[in-house]
Amino acid sequence: MPDQYATVVHRWFEEVWNQGRESTIDELLAADAVGHGLVGPDGHPVKDVAGFKPFYRHFRTAFPNLHIAIQDTLVDGDRIAVRCMVTATHTGPGVMASPTGKDVSFTGMCIVRVTDGKIAETWNNFDFLSLYQQLGMTLS
Repeated sequence: MPDQYATVVHRWFEEVWNQGRESTIDELLAADAVGHGLVGPDGHPVKDVAGFKPFYRHFRTAFPNLHIAIQDTLVDGDRIAVRCMVTATHTGPGVMASPTGKDVSFTGMCIVRVTDGKIAETWNNFDFLSLYQQLGMTLS
């Protein structure tokens, strides 16, 4: 089972984020999934498939060439820890600013719980402060 859990997570990053396949969200994300540490464009925490899709679209619109490289994967039962590097170019609207054309890179870590072959819960910690600084944004 641990290999199957890791496969789900690797598919998630490769297909959903790197290839931009929104249809994979319905296949790999549990209907009632919870994404701790993620906030949608409406300012609310990301919960369930319907709540994740606006977050996803918002981010992919701002960074259409987004790529997430998995650097480490650790599996412990039904939980998978992933350390990753995100690279992208800010060419679309959203993410608190007009497009800047700037290349960005920032790190992230996620712990993912898989149940019945789907992502049921995630704990996300991305260096969004670094992202904002690279875009020239200031936080007040």
